[in-house]
Amino acid sequence: MAEKASRRKLLKWILGILLFVALIVVSVSWYLSAKLKPIIQKELKELVLKSTRGLYKVEFSDLHTNLITGSATLIDINIAPDTAIYKQLIAEQKAPNNLYYIKLKKLSIKNFKPLTVYFDKKVDVKLLLFDKPDIQMVNRHFDFNDDRPPRPRQSPYDYIKKLFKSIRVETVDFRNAKFKYINNNGAIPEIDSVNNISIKLSDWLIDSLSAEDPKRFYLLKDVAVNLNNYSFATPDSVYYLNVNQLDFKASSGRVNIKKFAMVPRHSEANFAKVNGYARDSFNIQLNNINLLGINLQAYLQKRELIANQMQIADGSVAVFNNNSYPKLVKIKKGAFPHQLLQQLNAKLTIKKIKLSNIDVSYAEFDKTSKQIGKISFEKTSGTISNATNAPKVKAINHFMQADLLSHVMGQGRLTINFKFDLNSPIGAFDYKGALTNLDGRQLNKITKPLGMVQVNSADIKKLAFDIKANQEVAKGKLDFAFNDLSVALLKKEEGRQRLVKQGLLSILANALVLYSDNPSADGKFTSATINYQKEPTASFFSFIWRTLFEGVKYSVGVTPQKEAEIKAHVNKFEQMKEDRDERRKRRQLRIERRERQER
Repeated sequence: MAEKASRRKLLKWILGILLFVALIVVSVSWYLSAKLKPIIQKELKELVLKSTRGLYKVEFSDLHTNLITGSATLIDINIAPDTAIYKQLIAEQKAPNNLYYIKLKKLSIKNFKPLTVYFDKKVDVKLLLFDKPDIQMVNRHFDFNDDRPPRPRQSPYDYIKKLFKSIRVETVDFRNAKFKYINNNGAIPEIDSVNNISIKLSDWLIDSLSAEDPKRFYLLKDVAVNLNNYSFATPDSVYYLNVNQLDFKASSGRVNIKKFAMVPRHSEANFAKVNGYARDSFNIQLNNINLLGINLQAYLQKRELIANQMQIADGSVAVFNNNSYPKLVKIKKGAFPHQLLQQLNAKLTIKKIKLSNIDVSYAEFDKTSKQIGKISFEKTSGTISNATNAPKVKAINHFMQADLLSHVMGQGRLTINFKFDLNSPIGAFDYKGALTNLDGRQLNKITKPLGMVQVNSADIKKLAFDIKANQEVAKGKLDFAFNDLSVALLKKEEGRQRLVKQGLLSILANALVLYSDNPSADGKFTSATINYQKEPTASFFSFIWRTLFEGVKYSVGVTPQKEAEIKAHVNKFEQMKEDRDERRKRRQLRIERRERQER
């Protein structure tokens, strides 16, 4: 018993001593914090001022430190540039392209190891946390910054070496930030903003060697950006743009977007009604978008997006138009894809775009048939090379090429190559390709509602084309090989949902006009020469479709002469019908007159 009592007494003494030591440490920590607080405040402000050559100042209302845990908190922080110093640096051609304004309620510093700071003159911080900061980045491009390496002009170590051997922060975390980008390179500033973006800076180091380390980016080992569930309306308020999740890492030069969508703000039924005229409605859903080999320095300095490759793994692009509404009469020049690319304010270069498993469709409601026609290009894949509007890149190669493979109506194999002249003032481009092995009846989904023509049979062997075009005209050649072509002409009758066949006209078309085979039974092949003038109001895709349709019509026998012949037959048939109806009417009148006389 005496031994147990002795142990308890010893344990009490030990606990008492530990408690006493803890109280002393806390008291000393509190005392040192209180004494060191004004010194730390002064030194911290001077450190920021010196390390940025006076460009930036940091202000805060209060500082709380805990030397035991090695943590500190700054309250009501404001980091802003000195505009007078900025103008001076511009005159010296040493100003950066970007200025930053940062405001937040609280900045937390975690695990800064005060003993290491005191004895080794090294500042090692585990985490610098900016919680919900408001960040404003103002960009103004200076030519003297072109081609500069991603490191400071003068090492910040020169400003801290009298105080510290090094300063290292393991992670700088801007969590749930509000970010505003202001482009001051034009007559009117352009402003972009985003909320709830998170930015992590990894291994920020100032020492005697870090400023010249080629593996570091402005003293950092890495930069990571994350954006979740971001949505905003386009400036014309017609679409919503949605980003499900965006991730970027500077070390890999890679951006990944899990899902991107451009969704009309109004349904297909109401889209044209709200706009007041017939207008294409785009619904775009793209998944697994990767940008590889991004030049972060070019983007930060000049807002120029340069990437080695863009990958889009799967998705869909659906276009809908309601032509029961009036068309907007607008001359469309300079609106081809490669022309619009040149009109972008920001410089863009993507060396290669790889597409796979993209479904593209065009649908239209026809005011005559009261039905929707649709054509689809399924499982589209291929590459687009040299997508750029940068003068330096175009000086080396001013052609953008697209090599695509698709399946028309999920069946016919379509290969097509586009070659766009990026420097052409008239939007010159070439396209050539071939459609093979398609059952023509698959086209009824678009020919019946939009063309009032039903394909009874058509074995499409090959449709090959080679066209040179610009914003005025398309010229080239089309070869269309097919067998067993037969069609029925349709019409819409009041009170009936379905389209009705025009029997006699269909017989005339098949017997007198259309070729049933190309080449014909005697081996003659009809090749179409194309010379098609673009309608001033036609879009790019309408221009391509109508150009090819001209060649198809000629290949199946619908030449201008045959069209005139058809029109003559139709007029003759309509006259015969009117004469027959008139005879019936006169006969009925005679019968009624006779019946009255007999009474």
